[in-house]
Amino acid sequence: MEKLIYVCWLPEGTAPEQVGATFRGTVAPALIDLGVLGLELHVDDEFADTRAPVPPPADERLPNAVVSIWVDAYDFRAPVEAVIAKACERFAGYQVVESLYGDYGRNPHSSPRDWADGERSPGIVTMALFPKKPGMETEAFWSFWHGHQSPMSEAIQPRCRYVRNLVVRPFTADAPDFQGIVAEAWPSKEHVEDPMLFFEAYGDKDVLMANITTMIEHGQAFMDMERLRSVTMSEWIMKTIGVN
Repeated sequence: MEKLIYVCWLPEGTAPEQVGATFRGTVAPALIDLGVLGLELHVDDEFADTRAPVPPPADERLPNAVVSIWVDAYDFRAPVEAVIAKACERFAGYQVVESLYGDYGRNPHSSPRDWADGERSPGIVTMALFPKKPGMETEAFWSFWHGHQSPMSEAIQPRCRYVRNLVVRPFTADAPDFQGIVAEAWPSKEHVEDPMLFFEAYGDKDVLMANITTMIEHGQAFMDMERLRSVTMSEWIMKTIGVN
């Protein structure tokens, strides 16, 4: 079984409500009808009205959705891409290795998942897409990201879920050269927009500044911060792996 990720853009000016309707109402049913083994949507829809922690360049359009699909083998992805292509203006596809570093109910920030497939997950998700630091060896990138960044951020941020996707390779033409695609779930919109909550400082300015400094230093150590892109999205788990 393999995981594929499609980063999707709709035509400029598409309303958030239409973004949601397109992916929940058209893309997801079509992919499920194809028999995909699992399906998750992260969508910049009408419920994701949250300011992103890392603002994009003023002239750049961020993706409208990130679609995660599990299949037997990526070789047979053509029908999947036909569905994506029909709905999107453009898309970038990636073969990835997923690490479910943190999940709902594993820490005090959330309870175990108790909502059904097709229902919106509570809170808000930040989707981060990034290349590795220029000139950094791949093994060193993996080692720092997995061995240092992941446990550090787990310790100082109130994450409910952390899905870490290591890009094996892109398989669509002109796909941005991201090496990491990460979905982080947070308890609420306020936890993303309020730095005191986002960095678990809770009113202590010294703790806030220390945690921000640590996060920046770690980010600069392994990723290309200038090309890091972050989008706030709603999470919709449409088909859980192993559930018919």
